[in-house]
Amino acid sequence: MAQNSGTSTIIAALVLGASIVGAALLIQSSLTQTNTEIASLRGAISDLTAPSPTAPARQAARPARPDPNQRYKIDVGSSPVSGPKDAKVTLIEFSDFQCPFCGRVTPTIKKIKDTYGDQVRVVFKHLPLSIHPKAPAAHAAAEAAHQQGKFWEMHDQIFANQRAMSPEQYEKYAQSLGLDVAQFDKDRNAPQLKQRIDADAQLAAKLGVSGTPAFFINGRYLSGAQPFEAFKRIIDEELGKG
Repeated sequence: MAQNSGTSTIIAALVLGASIVGAALLIQSSLTQTNTEIASLRGAISDLTAPSPTAPARQAARPARPDPNQRYKIDVGSSPVSGPKDAKVTLIEFSDFQCPFCGRVTPTIKKIKDTYGDQVRVVFKHLPLSIHPKAPAAHAAAEAAHQQGKFWEMHDQIFANQRAMSPEQYEKYAQSLGLDVAQFDKDRNAPQLKQRIDADAQLAAKLGVSGTPAFFINGRYLSGAQPFEAFKRIIDEELGKG
């Protein structure tokens, strides 16, 4: 019995030792796998947070916002103009017909015209923003009216009725303004007209303008629906140079 007891004790010790070794090997294997998974996870996170090789190129290609302390040269081209060519001050507006801030600043622009008369000419540049789905048709209508010499009249009608923007409404405005409606419809759907509007938007992008309204007063940048006094300060400075 003593011999059997001793043998049982030895066997139990061997089993226990084997269990301990097995457990140690299992723990080591688990730790190795865990370390491998952590390394893989760190690599994945590094890939996600690392800058894309093309990101610097894209950032370099994106112009900064216009600098109010600089003077930009902007070609008026064939854009709609209100005021004489020899006016001492040229105010260029990049505008979106569906933009509420553009609608809000329209009375201010009218006050500038009334206050300064022939000393200031106002130039309109198209900048329909992608967030305003109704804007492209409105700009097309205004540009089509421009082809018949009635841009500002159409401009005023659209801004006065921003909550009722539709191609059907623009045709009604064309009729009320005495336009050749058939020609108006043809012009507002012409590819050349879209190219004109797109050219203004491309010019805005080159200047760094991404929001509306945006103004350049003799090339000096002024952003947003500013009060009359903000325009007056710059205009008076420009008139004082003459």
